[in-house]
Amino acid sequence: IQSTLPQAQWDRMLYGTLQRHETGRPQLNKVCGGLIQTSGAITQQRRMLQSTDQFLAAKDSLQPSEEKVGAFTKIIEAMGFTGPLKYNKWKIKIAALRMYTCCVEKTDYEEFFHRCHMPDTLNSWFLIAQLHVWMCLVRMKQEGRAGKYMCRYIVHSMWEDVEQRGKVMGIDSFTLKQSMRSMTENFYAAIFGYDEGILSDDRVLAAALWRNLFNKHCEDPRQLELLVEYVRKQMQYLDAINGEDLLLTGEVNWRPLVESNAQSILKPTSPAYNDEGL
Repeated sequence: IQSTLPQAQWDRMLYGTLQRHETGRPQLNKVCGGLIQTSGAITQQRRMLQSTDQFLAAKDSLQPSEEKVGAFTKIIEAMGFTGPLKYNKWKIKIAALRMYTCCVEKTDYEEFFHRCHMPDTLNSWFLIAQLHVWMCLVRMKQEGRAGKYMCRYIVHSMWEDVEQRGKVMGIDSFTLKQSMRSMTENFYAAIFGYDEGILSDDRVLAAALWRNLFNKHCEDPRQLELLVEYVRKQMQYLDAINGEDLLLTGEVNWRPLVESNAQSILKPTSPAYNDEGL
């Protein structure tokens, strides 16, 4: 280039190139700065999206009591059938029968009759039994679809037992049918009241016990206080039992109505069962 161009023309070209370089430097710096800021914003946005995805993943993760089911299972259940469960349905039915048996055979009814001043009748027995059945239903509903399936057979076992006891007592079929209809209405009303009470404070639970267990005939607040404490400690005791053990065995050992030591509620021992869950 130096051999073909005059020195003055070469100087002018070099000066123009330097001027363009100096003029374009601020624009280049501005553009680069914008790209760096944009890159930082994109990186920060990616971090925010990643954190959001992690939060949603943690929020939507299955809880121990939840169970992911497919579309086919949902369609079957919508039609009134039960889809595949975690455990064998026959084992769950046996466990449900055992749990109901624990409600009626491992409860000291004589102590309830004595301390709550209740008459020794079939209706009084049913009111105490339904209280324990309700506590079992609350616990088993926490075990997902298998637990809800088990709840159906706990209630089914209860109504069969009530009917058989009425026949053994010599109640005629018409009177027994009317009584069972009234018991059914009272049972579902009691469940609604007990559910509200267990989720609320002791006053709401005491009101539910006063309406359902005492039939609004309790005038001693100490009896209500005793029953409220009994329900609270039994629910705490049931929550401490492993859900898998309850689904496979249905064994429940109830705490006494009156504790010799109020702080003696210990973690229950796991029941023993064979490889088939029986």
